[in-house]
Amino acid sequence: MKQRKDTGSTPLPTVPVKETLPDFGLTAEEVSERQNAALDNAPVESPTKTVGQIILSHSLTFFNLVFLILAVCLFIVGTFKNTLFLLIAIANTLIGIFQEIRAKHTIDKMTLTTAQRITAIRDGQKMTVRSDTLVRDDIVEFAPGDQICADAIVVTGQLQVNEALVTGEADQITKSPGETLLSGSFVVAGHARARLTKVGAQSYASRLTLEAKRNLRIPKSEMMLSLSRLIRVIGILLIPMGVLLFMKQYSVLGMPLKDAMESTVAALIGMIPEGLYLLTSVALAVSVIKLSRKKVLTQNMNCIETLARVDVLCVDKTGTITEEKMVAGDPVLLNEADFPAARVNEVLGAYYAIADGDNDTENAMIRKFRAAEWDCRSRIPFTSATKWSSAVFAGEGAFLVGAPEFILGRRFDLIREAVDMLSSTGYRVLLLAQYDGIPDPKGLQIERVYPMALIPLTNRIRPDAPETFRYFAEQGVSIRVISGDNPRTVAEVARQAGIPGASKFIDAAKLKEDADYDEAVEKYTVFGRVTPEQKRKLIRALQKAGHTVAMTGDGVNDVLALKDADCGIAMASGSDAARRVAQLVLLDSNFKSMPSVVGEGRRVINNIQRSASLFLVKNIFSFLLALLTLIFEMPYPLVPIQLSMVSALLIGAPSFFLALEPNRERVRGRFMLNVLRQAFPGGLTNVLIVLLLQAFAAVFAIPNDQLCTMATAILSVVGLVVLLQISHPLSGKRTVMIAVMAIGVIICFAALGPVFDFVALDTGAALILTTLLILSVFVMQTLLKLFNFGDSLLEKLRKKLNGRPLWTLFDGEDE
Repeated sequence: MKQRKDTGSTPLPTVPVKETLPDFGLTAEEVSERQNAALDNAPVESPTKTVGQIILSHSLTFFNLVFLILAVCLFIVGTFKNTLFLLIAIANTLIGIFQEIRAKHTIDKMTLTTAQRITAIRDGQKMTVRSDTLVRDDIVEFAPGDQICADAIVVTGQLQVNEALVTGEADQITKSPGETLLSGSFVVAGHARARLTKVGAQSYASRLTLEAKRNLRIPKSEMMLSLSRLIRVIGILLIPMGVLLFMKQYSVLGMPLKDAMESTVAALIGMIPEGLYLLTSVALAVSVIKLSRKKVLTQNMNCIETLARVDVLCVDKTGTITEEKMVAGDPVLLNEADFPAARVNEVLGAYYAIADGDNDTENAMIRKFRAAEWDCRSRIPFTSATKWSSAVFAGEGAFLVGAPEFILGRRFDLIREAVDMLSSTGYRVLLLAQYDGIPDPKGLQIERVYPMALIPLTNRIRPDAPETFRYFAEQGVSIRVISGDNPRTVAEVARQAGIPGASKFIDAAKLKEDADYDEAVEKYTVFGRVTPEQKRKLIRALQKAGHTVAMTGDGVNDVLALKDADCGIAMASGSDAARRVAQLVLLDSNFKSMPSVVGEGRRVINNIQRSASLFLVKNIFSFLLALLTLIFEMPYPLVPIQLSMVSALLIGAPSFFLALEPNRERVRGRFMLNVLRQAFPGGLTNVLIVLLLQAFAAVFAIPNDQLCTMATAILSVVGLVVLLQISHPLSGKRTVMIAVMAIGVIICFAALGPVFDFVALDTGAALILTTLLILSVFVMQTLLKLFNFGDSLLEKLRKKLNGRPLWTLFDGEDE
């Protein structure tokens, strides 16, 4: 994707505005002249970070600064070996940079393939170019589904546009020659040529973007927000805790400067989840790359977490449940006396002889009926809001084609039985009618409508649709089918595709108030005759009910709902406007890939959640023990290199292994609460057993070097028990991983003792350690049972309250 280059202080040439001819456009020389003057439509910024920004964001972090300061402190007191944690921090930083740059290149490459293509008129020829290569004064053609890529003035033709994405107003606006098109809006209907007036950073949408960025706070996902809060709390506590701990051990306990510094640094690095943020960023980056291999473009990394929490998926009928290609059937005559078959076919032939083929329905009708062209005096294109189109022919009259209910209004009962008969078998039904007068897009006078014939259309059910919807049913994701078609038609198609609850359908025209939507989203599965604004209201009603909503869409009628959904998923074959607002784009436009997309979201977030608990076991232990060390007269019983060993073998390596494991469970609950719940039993076990060790050390005068060795052994055994616990259910790979980590710990104690400051234990110390190691397993299991019991009590309390405040349990009422 082309991006604005910094021209520094070099003055740019001035190019006067040109009233470009709509049939000829700019010459190649004029295009080049405007590009050299920076009058092109290059975006104001890249959709991803630059390589430099990635390097800085990973390198210049608060914790890297802390690690550097702690390493300097250890260098000052001459203990170089204990700075191993600094090498681990550097390795973490390099891995994070490498993976994010790799993900950036993947996204940039895929973004380039999905970049908006626009038809431009240059040197009198039509050519398709990327939107970022357009220049001011270019003549471009806009059609339904196109997003307006730069501010422009209509020069020929007429458009209906929706400016909701830039102004918030959802009404469709007609743009005629001489009227302005705002960048960021999208074309709903019509065709026109326009001259670009403001491009790049000068366009309306870009100015809004730049203005917003001045006070921009990019919303974070629940997981990233939780991690940021955790790191902020640790950062606030770290400095005062470190100062107090050093003063206590050096001044109060009288420890040598070197020993006091080593203990303090060990306590502080134990409180820092040094690999947790790295694990998260790497896991998300790997997920982006995996999704790209499945032909899925991730436009917002936060959506990966959202995917894991999705419990409602909203889909359209055409292109999702059914194949995109539509087939039109023979007309069903409604008034053969006045409108015989020959007349109906003649009208349809002329009607679709002038059609542009803007959508699948129109293309199907063109293939079936296009014939001799009549003299067309005026046309009103089809829109999702009105659900009909019209044409007025000289000497023949005016005709309408569209949804029967919308054309006939209260007179629909006249043909309801015929429509229902076709709809109940899965046909989409259009009405051809003659109109006495000139149709008005603001509303038809239904007494002037004369029904002529019904035209049935059908799409074949996708062969893989039943299997796909079966997967979602098994995974606890409920489906809502939201379509502009007749609800009976959509319900029958949904039934054939195996969607649970397909018989529960409603005509969206019956939904008037917000309360109607709130009730309908919980009661019905299929929604027919839905307008674009109603799609938006249905999405919001589902969110209001506490659901995490994903939506698939491909048309301009889906844009507003895709934007409001928790995760909008667009088909690459659909409209440009839909692709621009979606968080994910299915590049192969195949709904069959959705299970693997949702599964990938669940895998990465579940595994990050599980692996994060390993980091917090150490953090909880270090924080609580450091706090107790400040209160009681006892030293911190570890040195930095020993904690580095525990972190590497029992936290770092296993967490990365687990983060890349398969995991298809839907994410439930709050991220940080789930992580703390898994981490607390292990962290408390460490604290309790090490406190007992401190007590034994005080009574039996165990030397400090033996105390540190014993404390590391306890942390190692508890770490292995925690690892075993969170690895359930055990698989062959997980069993091998735990065995390798256990062997690694044994090697460190048995063969690398001097490296990690481990010393041989005397008989008494060995007996105490053996007792405490056995006790640690028992304490861990007891705490797990207590936490599980607490979970069951909370669940019972939650069910009893049923959303009521806690105090209502004591109001004396008998529920």
